[in-house]
Amino acid sequence: MTLNTHRRGPVRVLDAPDGHDVIIEGRLDVHTVPDIRDAIHAVINEGPGELRLHLGSAEIGDATGLGVIVHLHRRATRAERRLLLVDASDRTTRLLRGCRLERILAPRHSSGGPTPVGVTVAPLTA
Repeated sequence: MTLNTHRRGPVRVLDAPDGHDVIIEGRLDVHTVPDIRDAIHAVINEGPGELRLHLGSAEIGDATGLGVIVHLHRRATRAERRLLLVDASDRTTRLLRGCRLERILAPRHSSGGPTPVGVTVAPLTA
């Protein structure tokens, strides 16, 4: 159930009873990361619950795009929130594995809730 929707450039935020769904669209690179990072920092500070990053329509363009995902994981952890990567593309998954981030990326399938059944969800747990 979506309670509220916010539109912040390439980031769309859906408030849910158990956290937030953040849908990122477009390219994550040195030009877009500052806006994306600031928008998600605001979401992290909004309250408790899971923070689900939907990356199905996103493309990691450079190391800055990959780095912001790791940064957001650390920031969410400090705020006692759980960050999940939802619907990450095969390319994104390969990038994370190639950078040896598979230790914090543990793919699993969703078990219901706001995430559609069958969508791959990967919790970042470092």
